[in-house]
Amino acid sequence: MLVNWLNTVIIVLYLAVMLWFGWWGQRKVSNRADYLVAGRRLGPLFYAGTMAAVVLGGASAVGGMGLGYEFGISGFWLVTAIGVGVLILSLCFAPLLQRLRIYTVTQMLGLRYGGTTTRVASVVMLGYTVMLTVTSTSAYASIFMVLFGWDRWLALVVGGGIVLFYSTTGGMWSITLADMAQITVITVAVFLLMLPMSFSDAGGWSGMQERLGSEFFDVGGIGLQSIITYFVVYTLGLLIGQDIWQRVFTARSPQVARWGGAGAAVYCILFAVAGAVVGMAAAVLLPGIGARDDVYAQVATEILPAGLGGIALAGGLAAMMSTASGGLIAASTVAKEDVVPLLRDMVGKPASATGADGGSGDDSDEVAGNRMWVLGLGVLTLVVAMVVPDVVAALTIAYDLLVGGLLVAILGGIVWRRGTGKGAMWSMVAGTLGTVVTMTVMEVRAQESLGGILANEPIYVGLVLSFVVYVAVSLATRPTAPEVLDAWKARVSGNEPVAAE
Repeated sequence: MLVNWLNTVIIVLYLAVMLWFGWWGQRKVSNRADYLVAGRRLGPLFYAGTMAAVVLGGASAVGGMGLGYEFGISGFWLVTAIGVGVLILSLCFAPLLQRLRIYTVTQMLGLRYGGTTTRVASVVMLGYTVMLTVTSTSAYASIFMVLFGWDRWLALVVGGGIVLFYSTTGGMWSITLADMAQITVITVAVFLLMLPMSFSDAGGWSGMQERLGSEFFDVGGIGLQSIITYFVVYTLGLLIGQDIWQRVFTARSPQVARWGGAGAAVYCILFAVAGAVVGMAAAVLLPGIGARDDVYAQVATEILPAGLGGIALAGGLAAMMSTASGGLIAASTVAKEDVVPLLRDMVGKPASATGADGGSGDDSDEVAGNRMWVLGLGVLTLVVAMVVPDVVAALTIAYDLLVGGLLVAILGGIVWRRGTGKGAMWSMVAGTLGTVVTMTVMEVRAQESLGGILANEPIYVGLVLSFVVYVAVSLATRPTAPEVLDAWKARVSGNEPVAAE
């Protein structure tokens, strides 16, 4: 009883701090850039912290430890794939993206290719960010259900209400502060509490070797197919996800985007190893845990002393809330900046004169509009999480479409000057259709008990089709207008003046 009481008090205090961050962050917001990208003023420490926090969600903290429990040291591959994605993004693309001074992935496509044909990408990006938010919301609601014995709807309302409050009031400033608190808590929980205590109780490395099978110490024990899947889904997805790019846009300089991001990537890889080792120690100390997603909570409550277990539970909660808040502001940014103008064009109404360079109209109106979008989409994600408890399949579809449909057009525009807007557009159409058709075939085969095909095959099909179409159509069409390429070159080099934000 004392253990549960102390753990509950710590969780409540942590949540109260999150609410305070919302109140504090709203005082820092005076324009659209402040609200959406923290004024583009984050230094190395804050940038690295917020980048690590947004990528290390429930799949990393809870899932990675569960994989270590089941597969041993090879359970580190999932989070390692995430870290590698952050590393590639940071070293190869982040400085360029930071110099663009934009808000969304779709705005980058517009700058690079010219015209508006590539704005259809915003629909896929919106679906991806919404489903990311819904799954994270469902994950942290499950912790409230276990801790307090609440019904699912109450857990969603309370937990989601807290995330919605600090995300809506302070935007990226509040989210950044919350992320820094969250990465601090999860670091203390995993590296200073769970890892040393469980490792010691399990008898150290030699003790685990005596009590666990040799397969637990095989780096490839989880299987080559699983390792490939992690890199295809997570590494490639991280290169182009709006939630990740929006954090890149918060850096105050290209150097911060590069080296702060690289620091976050190294942290993720260390986190991967630590989580797998804790899972291995739990396999020695707590055999018989039925669901591997329960391993994190079991270590926190059964191995750690009263109070310290509460810090560990707060760490798991923090990881999930960071991903949820990051997905929420990313979804609202895509909806307001990209999808609404696209719909206006489709119905023949002129879009408001907002763009990549800065806002238009009154700053308070801009911020109020962004707040309304965050609030509206936040409520939507809560409703979806209540109505559809299992949204993992939907998130998988969103990831498949993101990578299979958009990756080639986005990265191709950055690395290949000859790529054209028509090539990008038809590449996205071909990749998306190929991914959807392959997923449909998989579903039919599964229903007919034919065994299906590889889970990541839709991404492979989409990538191949989009690449072939991108190259073929780009070479068959007129090159991008010189003035568009010149403007792009000036922007990525940092030589083009950008309107005040």
